[in-house]
Amino acid sequence: MKCGILLTGAIIILFAANLMTGSVHIPLADIMNIITGRYDGKPSWQFIILQSRLPQAITATLCGASLATCGLLLQTAFKNPLAGPSIFGISGGAGLGVALVMLLFGGSISAITFSVSGFLAVFLAAFTGAMLVTGIIFLFSTLVRSNVMLLIIGIMIGYLSSSAISLLNFIATEEGVRSYMVWGMGSFGGVSISHIPTFTIVCLIGLLGAFLLVKPLNALLLGENYAENLGINTQRVRNQLLAVTGILTAITTAFCGPVSFIGLAVPHLARLILRTDNHRSLLPVTVLTGAAVALLCNLICYLPGEGGVIPLNAVTPLVGAPVIIYVIARKS
Repeated sequence: MKCGILLTGAIIILFAANLMTGSVHIPLADIMNIITGRYDGKPSWQFIILQSRLPQAITATLCGASLATCGLLLQTAFKNPLAGPSIFGISGGAGLGVALVMLLFGGSISAITFSVSGFLAVFLAAFTGAMLVTGIIFLFSTLVRSNVMLLIIGIMIGYLSSSAISLLNFIATEEGVRSYMVWGMGSFGGVSISHIPTFTIVCLIGLLGAFLLVKPLNALLLGENYAENLGINTQRVRNQLLAVTGILTAITTAFCGPVSFIGLAVPHLARLILRTDNHRSLLPVTVLTGAAVALLCNLICYLPGEGGVIPLNAVTPLVGAPVIIYVIARKS
């Protein structure tokens, strides 16, 4: 309880810091008036807060919580401390979808009955690619009983996606390669205020699905045979877990790009804080820690102010890599 209160306080402070940080200094009192609709000052300040900083802070909070949850579910179910949202090739599938749009089709998707371009085309491609890979993993999960073998299949799917992306980069235009590289750096700033409701609803549905899996996940900690003796259908739990992970990874990757290390490192950080593997307390703390870490990373990205914005995937390893190194060294 105390840990949850401290993390919630940290999230509130980091959220406020994100609203205040940027190339334009806006006092906290004015920010509060803008958010509550009582501001009648500079229209440019109102635009910056409502159209840029507020959506970005909300996106970072939800994306961090979602990716951290995915990492915890996968690490528990497959008993692998290095499992993360990208381990099954789901992020790779999203990346391949975006590569097809940006590098092969010139940033648009066209068919007989519809044609979309720009952000919507990239979003649809990323979401479709991620869910397609999730479907393939589902198929193999019905054929392969071994968690280790399923893990290896996911890694191989990721390699196949990477290979296809490399070939697309080879034949693409310079502008297409540059656009894809920018998307691959990750950003919480790509979600507009009009997209926030969709992003929020899907993330909350996925997080709710994760909380419904707390009891079977605790049983899986003691082994699959023990869980099955308790009447838990481990095959169905694994499929439900893959569905939750696929949806959360797909929506976050589609909107924010392939954000690295948060899903891998935050569950370990939560375990270090709690010193327990009980998911009744571990999952909420993981959600809160993921939100706080993502807000911290986004804040660091914008610290240069007028000097520019640091790419998100240049910051997340600074937070995540030391945690993983410490966990591996401690286990050794």
